[in-house]
Amino acid sequence: MKSQPKNSRRKFIKNAGIAATGWMIIPRSVLGKGFIAPSDKLNVAGIGVGGQGAGDLAQIAKSPYVNIVALCDVDDRQAARSRKAYPKANYYKDFREMLSKEKDVIDACSISTPDHTHAVATLAAMQLGKHVYTQKPLTHDIYEARMLTMAAKRYKVVTQMGNQGGSGNGVRVAQEIYNAGLIGDVIEAQAWTNRPVWPQGMPAPTGEHQVPAELDWDLWLGTAKHIPYNPSYLPFNWRGWWAFGTGALGDMACHIMDPIYRILPILYPTSAECSVATIWREMWNDTPSAEACPPSSIIHLNYPRTDGKGSIKVSWYDGGLLPARPEELSPEEPFGNWDGGVLFIGTKGKLLMDCYGANPRLLPTRLMKEIELPKPTLPRVPEGHYLQWVNACIAGYGKGVTSSPFEYAGPFTESILMGNLAIRSWMIKNPNLKGWDDKYLGRKKLIWDASAMRVTNFEEANQFVKREYREGWSLTL
Repeated sequence: MKSQPKNSRRKFIKNAGIAATGWMIIPRSVLGKGFIAPSDKLNVAGIGVGGQGAGDLAQIAKSPYVNIVALCDVDDRQAARSRKAYPKANYYKDFREMLSKEKDVIDACSISTPDHTHAVATLAAMQLGKHVYTQKPLTHDIYEARMLTMAAKRYKVVTQMGNQGGSGNGVRVAQEIYNAGLIGDVIEAQAWTNRPVWPQGMPAPTGEHQVPAELDWDLWLGTAKHIPYNPSYLPFNWRGWWAFGTGALGDMACHIMDPIYRILPILYPTSAECSVATIWREMWNDTPSAEACPPSSIIHLNYPRTDGKGSIKVSWYDGGLLPARPEELSPEEPFGNWDGGVLFIGTKGKLLMDCYGANPRLLPTRLMKEIELPKPTLPRVPEGHYLQWVNACIAGYGKGVTSSPFEYAGPFTESILMGNLAIRSWMIKNPNLKGWDDKYLGRKKLIWDASAMRVTNFEEANQFVKREYREGWSLTL
C-alpha cells in the first residue's frame, strides 16, 4: 500500500484543527459522517509488539488519526495479540526489513523491544525520517543515549520516551510547589522501588534447549553476543541480565526519578557510588554470574546544580531497600506506594511523591490543607503521554510538544545509567584471585567526566559505557 505524499496528508489534518497540545474530533460537516480516510492518518509501525509493546500500540491507536500499518516481532507467540488486533498490518520479524520495505508507508514507530535493541531500532527509524516513541530506559548504554540525543537534532523527528508519568499532573503540581519556594532549595532527593520482581543475582542458566519454532533467537539476541538459547531469558526475565536489560534501576528509574530530573536544576552527575547485596555468595557458594544484575542495591549520585549554587545528592534504593522514613510522616501514613516513591528534602520542607510522580504532598501532610497551594501555571497534558506524541507527530517537528523528547530523555537516561556503571564496577571479579579483590568492590567512588563520557579514576568501569556489538550490528549517525 502507498500513502499520499506526507505534506498533503499533514496539511489535511492540520487544517482540520489538530493542535500540538491536544486533539479534537473533526466534525462531520468537514468529512461527512465523521469518517477519516486511512490515507489521512498517521501511519504507525510497532517494533516489539508483545507485552508492553502491545499495550503501547493499543494506547497509540486510541487516536482517531492513527493507522497501525506494520508490526515487527522476533517471536510469533508474543506478536499474536497485536496481529489479532491489527489484522491488516504487514508483519515482519526483522525491523530492518520492515523499515526497508515500508519506508514509503510508515510515518512513525513505536519501539518496545528489550533494552539492548532500543538504540539500533530507534536510530534506524530516525534515519529514515520516522518519528519515534521508544520505551524506557531510552537505551541500554550511556553511549547509545548520547547518540540518540544527537540523532534527534540531526534528523528532526518528533521523539518521546515511554515514561508516562512525565506527562502526568503530579509532576507539574510538584514543580509548581517547588517553584513557589514552599520547600526551599532542595539539598537531597531519595527514590526507591520494589523492583526487581523478576530473578536477579543468580548463576547463569545452563542446559541445552531447543529454540521454539516461533522464535528467531539470532534476531532476538541482536546486538548482544551469541549465547545458546535458554527459556530463562524470555519473555520477561531478560531484565535481570546485563547483556539484555538494565536491572531494577533501568526498569523503574525513568518513571520514579523523573520528577527529580525534571524539577531540579541538574544535568549530569559528577560521581557515583553504590552498595550491592551479596546474598548470592552464601546461596550459591560465591559463584554468581557477573552477567546477572544484583538482587538489590543502593546508589548515590552527586549532581552539581546548573545554577552554580552547590550540589544535590540523589540516592536510589531497590530490591526492597528503603531510605529512613521522614520524621514528619506519621507511622500510619504510606511512604510512597507499593511500586516506589520520591522524597525531596529542602531547606524549608519536604515533598513526598508516589511512583510515576503521582500524589505529591508536603510533609507533614496536614500542610496540604492548612496552607494555600500555588495555582496551576504549567500546561497540563489531558490527552496523555501517548496521544501527546501522536499530536506532535501530526503537527510536525518543531511545532508539536512532547514531555520527554530525546533532548530531555537522552541526558536523563545517561544520568540513570551512571548508577549501573557503579553497580557493574562493583561486580567486576579479579580473574587472578579466587575470591573478591577490594580494588574491584564498591568502596571506590566513580568520578565522571560527562563531556568525554569517561570515568576518570577507575579505567575498568569504562568498558560499560559503550559495549561492543556483535558483528553485523552498528550504531552510526
